[in-house]
Amino acid sequence: MSVKIRLQRHGKKGKPFYWVVAADARAKRDGKYLEKIGTYNPNTNPATVELNVDLAVQWLDNGAQPTDTARTLLSYKGALLKHHLQGGVRKGALTQEQADAKFAAWLEEKENKINAKKDGLSTSKADARAKQLAAEKEVNEKRAAAAKEALAQAEAPATEEAEATEENNEETQA
Repeated sequence: MSVKIRLQRHGKKGKPFYWVVAADARAKRDGKYLEKIGTYNPNTNPATVELNVDLAVQWLDNGAQPTDTARTLLSYKGALLKHHLQGGVRKGALTQEQADAKFAAWLEEKENKINAKKDGLSTSKADARAKQLAAEKEVNEKRAAAAKEALAQAEAPATEEAEATEENNEETQA
């Protein structure tokens, strides 16, 4: 029996949500699976990936083959790196402590990158909102100025007419 690490779709139409599972290669996409390894939500920015790294490494050690998308997610969370480092420990190239230190350093670097992206997204969203408010304010000021001008123009002919009627009244009285 060949085992695949793959995605199993859940969620409603247009709002996908995936489980990362270890399943028999012959099973249906959303069918029977051997074990749930994690979840993947592509609807958030950045995408949310929850993964039990140790469980994924165990399945990889047992010979499970990840699909292309699952491989990307495993790489993103560091499961493939940990699997690679475990191979080095088995061969004697590294000690377990060295492998754990390398993995911890990688996780910290990855977390910093993710936080930087989240901060960049929030600042760009705030900048866009500020630009939008400035543009709206400018449009409102132009609109108010145009309204004042139109009001002044409407009053000017009315006063001229009033003066003209007064002059006419004076001429008729004289």
